[in-house]
Amino acid sequence: MTDRTDSNGRLLVVDDTPVSAEVLSEVLRKANYDVRTARDGLSAIEIVKQDPPELILLDVIMPGIDGFETCRRLKANPDHAEIPIIFITGSDDTDSRVQGLEAGAVDYITKPFEYTEAISRIEVHLRLYRLNRTLEHQVEERTAQLRETVEELQTMQMKLIQGEKMSALGQLVAGVAHEINNPVNFIQGNLVHAENYVNDLLTLIALYQKHTPNVNEELEEAIESADLEFLQEDLPKLLKSMRVGTDRIRNIVKSLRNFSRTDDSKIEKTDIHDGLDSTLMILSNRTKAKPDRSEVQIVKIYGTLPLIECYPGPINQVFMNILANATDALEEKYDSMSAMAREEFQPTIWIETVSPDDDHIEITIADNGPGIPAKIRHQIFDSFFTTKPKGKGTGIGMSISREIVVDQHHGKLDCQSSSMGAKFIITLPVSQPQLDRDA
Repeated sequence: MTDRTDSNGRLLVVDDTPVSAEVLSEVLRKANYDVRTARDGLSAIEIVKQDPPELILLDVIMPGIDGFETCRRLKANPDHAEIPIIFITGSDDTDSRVQGLEAGAVDYITKPFEYTEAISRIEVHLRLYRLNRTLEHQVEERTAQLRETVEELQTMQMKLIQGEKMSALGQLVAGVAHEINNPVNFIQGNLVHAENYVNDLLTLIALYQKHTPNVNEELEEAIESADLEFLQEDLPKLLKSMRVGTDRIRNIVKSLRNFSRTDDSKIEKTDIHDGLDSTLMILSNRTKAKPDRSEVQIVKIYGTLPLIECYPGPINQVFMNILANATDALEEKYDSMSAMAREEFQPTIWIETVSPDDDHIEITIADNGPGIPAKIRHQIFDSFFTTKPKGKGTGIGMSISREIVVDQHHGKLDCQSSSMGAKFIITLPVSQPQLDRDA
């Protein structure tokens, strides 16, 4: 048999007449073709399944299933449908030719053979078959390249949109923070003096009461009208509550500025707990109790973490995406419950931080929502994949999160889920590669 690697092509001759099959096969081998033979249609189908040829020469009249039926069965299998089939026939009947072509054949060779013509026909159909295979392969490659390009463009677009959103948010927050901080600092600075003045006045009043126990009727009426005793007790509390209020405003502004740090061109040593707390502050309006929904309990289990090298703004964005999704999941589960089940259900998010070794930290964010179905779990980090209704989810949050953690920070982002809820585990290195720090 001809060496298949050097042959002009791999052929299968199917003919129930041994002499005819052997003569044709010998001619084809001399023409440098790799030739195998089969005596009936079923044997031919089995050979094609095991090792498909590039072209089949198929006799029409055979025992068992004839050539037409053999051809139809081969063409019905998508794996072999493209293999060209040339019928071998001793008949020059037009109807038989039409029937063969309808069954899927590409050509006919009539016995007795004109071998030069037969080889020419075989070469033509082999060339067409190979050209078709080449074109299909090129189309597949081009399609894959186009798909990859589209995905890259979508990812770039996604990053640009998100970057612009975060940049706009950062500018807005910076401007608002500046406008809020000025009057708040003025109020807070004056509260110190106001507290001192009030303390001095209250002390002075107390001394007057001590050394002047008897007062005239007009002053007595004024003291009663002003409810001096209550005023002396409540005024320091009022000033203290004002200080608490201004501190609260300053903390909110600080959290907003910390969360929206958008300069991702420089790695900084960062306290991860500050980022988590800032994100929770931003989300506090969503997690607090509402008339139709229970409060989302936040359980913080913070370990002792070192400062880590990272881009603070993008990392905070990851926290926001995961925590916002957890809140959405809890709301979805709560809304699907009966009134009785709601009374027993406590929506909860757990945030745990640990340092498993000297080189890494782990942040685990878990919830007791409905969990993520196994059939879509592998898709949650895909670009533009979302289970939320149209208009409520873009499908880019988790994809961006994975890009930030894995590609930008050389970390890991894993998801675990069950019917009891979902859990995301973020692993970040304490130090980034020198190349990234120098960038």
